[in-house]
Amino acid sequence: MFAIEVDAVFDGERCSGEGAVVIVDDGRIAGVEPRGTALSCEVTRFEGATLLPGLIDTHVHLCCDSGPGALDRIPNFSDAELVTVIENSLKAQLASGVTAVRDLGDRSFAVVDWRSGDSSFPTVVASGPPITIPQGHCWNMGGAVRGTGELRRAVAERAERGADLVKIMASGGANTPGTDPAVVQFSAEEILVVVDESHARGLPVTAHAHSLESIKNSLSAGVDSIEHCSFITADGVDLDESVVDDLITSRTTVCPTLGIVPGANPPPAVLEMLRRTGTTYEARTNLFAGLHESGVRLVSGSDGGINPGKAHGILPEAVIGLVQGGVSPEAALTTATSTAATTCGLTNKGRVLAGFDADLLLIQGNPTTDITRLRTPQALYLQGNRVNL
Repeated sequence: MFAIEVDAVFDGERCSGEGAVVIVDDGRIAGVEPRGTALSCEVTRFEGATLLPGLIDTHVHLCCDSGPGALDRIPNFSDAELVTVIENSLKAQLASGVTAVRDLGDRSFAVVDWRSGDSSFPTVVASGPPITIPQGHCWNMGGAVRGTGELRRAVAERAERGADLVKIMASGGANTPGTDPAVVQFSAEEILVVVDESHARGLPVTAHAHSLESIKNSLSAGVDSIEHCSFITADGVDLDESVVDDLITSRTTVCPTLGIVPGANPPPAVLEMLRRTGTTYEARTNLFAGLHESGVRLVSGSDGGINPGKAHGILPEAVIGLVQGGVSPEAALTTATSTAATTCGLTNKGRVLAGFDADLLLIQGNPTTDITRLRTPQALYLQGNRVNL
């Protein structure tokens, strides 16, 4: 047993500036007491620091090494090389204060099969290969199918292999040559097959959906969450208010996949998508801040690993992006802690409360008053064990 004393605590929903002593026992939070409480165990004091739950990145690709063309190069790795890529990706996530990730696209179940419960790495929730169409977005991960029979078999395979959720590519994407993010890949009826088969097995479904029509199809089918949710049409971005209303009333979670390495330039295909749709990164941050204000449920995920601008470990930039768009720092932090934990099915993470896992992040200063403090973590504990940053 030991304790951590700090000047402020963000508990996963709100920040208290009165300070606290957080008691840790056997990898769990045993209690949260007022600062100065007399204790018989060792107490480590972090002067001027704020304690938060460890961050949760709800959209990563651990099989991608953050290099140029990382998605395209996935098939080139041997099985042994892929294990190294996965572990290096997780180390980069840890260094940024991330203690859990949701992997939304591996090669042939590499991440699903890798999971070992090793407490020196972040907790991993994994989907396996995303379900896509032949030569569709991320087809080279091994999840291409055609027809309802193959869709049903794909869901059954993911359940049998131990996936935690199912991902379907409802639209094309900018990072796979020959696919178009403005184009639908599956109809509402096909997505419904995946939703019904997955829910019958207790698995949630998330849909990659850039285009407006793919968002509509995903909502009609009843997916649990939507990735990107870009509202793209052939003519630009169309923030259809009826679709926004459906997102709110259905409580469908949206992961905007904001965040970019400061100063990095997007790949040519992404730049072309931005040019064609007349949008910018700033416009996207404003769009999702507006959705949050309207009542859309947001979580933060980075799409980490897919290229140098989307390197592993940029989740803080996704949270900062929301604040730059107009979301309050407390609400933005919630998208990467308690709400993210709920979305990922991690019932014992994302909060600084007694009984929760002691995944704890220490930040010098207070990120609820200066969100950029999130870029420089001071200390990190993973299930009660201090991690070298």
